[in-house]
Amino acid sequence: MRKILRKIRHLNVLAPLLAVALMTAVLLADPPLVRTLRHALWDEYQRLQPRVYQDTAVRIVDIDEDSLAKLGQWPWPRYRIAELVARLQAHQAAAIGFDIVFAEPDRTSPAAVSADWPVPPGVRKLLSGLPDNDTVLARQLSQGGVVLGFSLERRGDGSLPAHMPVPSPVTMGDSPLPYLHRFGSVVAPLSVLGEHTSAVGALTFVPDDDGVVRRVPLVLRVGDRILPTLVTEMLRVGQGAPNYLIRMAPSTNPGIAEIRIGNVVVPTTRNGEAWVHYAPLRRERIIPAWKLLSGEVAPGEIEGRLILFGSSAQGLMDLRFSPLGGVIPGVEAHAQLLEQALTDSFLYRPSWAMAVEALTLVVGGLVVGLLAMYGGALYSALLLATSLAGSLWGGWYAFSTHHLLVDAVVPSLGIFAAFLVASTVHHFTSERRQRWVREAFSRYVSPNLVRHIVDNPDALELGGRRQTCSFVFTDLAGFTTLMEKIDPGEAVALLNRYLDEMIHIAFAHEGTLDRIVGDAVAIMFSAPVRQPDHQQRAHDCALAMQRYATQYALDLQARGIPFGHTRVGVHCGEVIVGNFGGSTIFDYRALGDPVNTAARLESVNKHLGTRVCMSEDVIAGVPGAQVRRVGRLTLKGKSRSLLVYQPLNNGLPFEPAEAAAVPAYEAAYGLMAQSDPGALGAFEALARQRPDDPLVALHLQRLRQGESGEVIVMNEK
Repeated sequence: MRKILRKIRHLNVLAPLLAVALMTAVLLADPPLVRTLRHALWDEYQRLQPRVYQDTAVRIVDIDEDSLAKLGQWPWPRYRIAELVARLQAHQAAAIGFDIVFAEPDRTSPAAVSADWPVPPGVRKLLSGLPDNDTVLARQLSQGGVVLGFSLERRGDGSLPAHMPVPSPVTMGDSPLPYLHRFGSVVAPLSVLGEHTSAVGALTFVPDDDGVVRRVPLVLRVGDRILPTLVTEMLRVGQGAPNYLIRMAPSTNPGIAEIRIGNVVVPTTRNGEAWVHYAPLRRERIIPAWKLLSGEVAPGEIEGRLILFGSSAQGLMDLRFSPLGGVIPGVEAHAQLLEQALTDSFLYRPSWAMAVEALTLVVGGLVVGLLAMYGGALYSALLLATSLAGSLWGGWYAFSTHHLLVDAVVPSLGIFAAFLVASTVHHFTSERRQRWVREAFSRYVSPNLVRHIVDNPDALELGGRRQTCSFVFTDLAGFTTLMEKIDPGEAVALLNRYLDEMIHIAFAHEGTLDRIVGDAVAIMFSAPVRQPDHQQRAHDCALAMQRYATQYALDLQARGIPFGHTRVGVHCGEVIVGNFGGSTIFDYRALGDPVNTAARLESVNKHLGTRVCMSEDVIAGVPGAQVRRVGRLTLKGKSRSLLVYQPLNNGLPFEPAEAAAVPAYEAAYGLMAQSDPGALGAFEALARQRPDDPLVALHLQRLRQGESGEVIVMNEK
């Protein structure tokens, strides 16, 4: 046995070696998961130390919500765009760039209006004599200094429109084409605009796998042509440079090294992208479009500056994810890179970074792994902590002091993996040795006593506590169909306003948000704080939600938006409430059959024709509730029937006649519950008085089909 253990100890040294070799291979392969982790760390660096804002010659003319409110919805007539350009040119802007693609003719032009709308011949003749809006803008563009935007698509044959003024770059070294992001076609500005503008630049980003814009390309590829982006052309036109220069890296580390535009040199990735070191959003760089048009902008804010046109309005959907967290307008990324170019404050990933990262991983992993294998637990843990701290500090120091992007994630993971593997092997080896000792020791002491001394397990109770709670479940009907009928951005905005007020109502009644699933909301009462009146609170909350949801839908429907109605289910019962999910992540919620029943009650509304269903367990705690019986429902998958109630008029305000009809309904219901043959006649009389009552229609149909009693078996969820 001792010889076997000795051989195993000799082979154990391979464990940290294999772990280090595997993590080194992962570092060199650079899979998507590794990139995601690395970018997450660098994003955190940016949040801890964003670029210090310096007031440079960069301004954004923002088509913001106020501008849309004052000047009208987008798109604006091109003559208005021409007026904005004219004001900037009059104040001697160095360059004007549009983060907008004018790919289609202006439908508000006089000729377009006369073609699209029936107008008298005399008016049509008058309109035909007026200048075309696109022509007005083209004349203004011909005054110079304007860069129009175009977008790129992956599909296409690589051809370019003839009217795009694209300069040919000067290249030092090999061809950059193999390293550029490749696209197949161009969505170009109108030919009348492209023929009169000074330059055009691509607006296309190439975000990372998580959608965050960390780099902005300076050059892209369509077919065998190299196309500049908006930033490149803004720098070129702003300096009056005839072209730009692409310098390739040495063959030992092939790719693009930097791009020189006039007097500005931008270090790039091998694919021709520049890392953006974001500064916080600042109002100093923003000029609202309405202020420019109204003449409220001082000439000094424009003279000699690079002016970008873009939009921060949520409805225009030009929003991007930022490393600083949240979303920013797409034009903000262009502006931030222009500021970096003018202040020479770039982020840069040096060519030697991967070699340093691999060396850190190999040396640190082997030292920590071998000590974890053969040293004491305390010393190996201290060395691990020191190594991880040193690796992470080195990455932070390179970023914060020298603006270098060095990966500390994979080396740290490699060191930790070596420690973990070595510690695991050491543990199994020690356990095997302890088992041998235990077996030997058991010859002298009772085996069960040995097991107790060695194992000594602790008793831990996992889970939550039992508690009686009330639950409100809501769901919005027809939202998927709505998404197909209107702009998705508008649909999401409508849903957000709806959910915001629904949750506000729940909080006003001191409910706890259990979850949001799509357009559905689940609220619970009496947890985490016990509420003796939780049934009353759930009842009142459900009615308030239904009143709001109904009015919200009616308001939108009056505007021609087919927003659906809301279904609500309310139930209460004993559940397990607590934190679930383990030590990694907590999810505070309730588990138990009452939760599922509340969700089922919400769902059965669509089969009953009702909007709100409340169980007898809830109504029992609501004195004076204005409700009527729906029936004893046997929900699908359940064996016990549940008496369910509907608030009068689904919880909405009602006329006295509505309350006056309740006794007649309850009398008819009582006959039906007793299987009295007179129930059919009673419900037929009610149907004549209340032809639009869904519950009357439901019970009348059941009675005519030969059913009796108040039990309704639900065959669908």
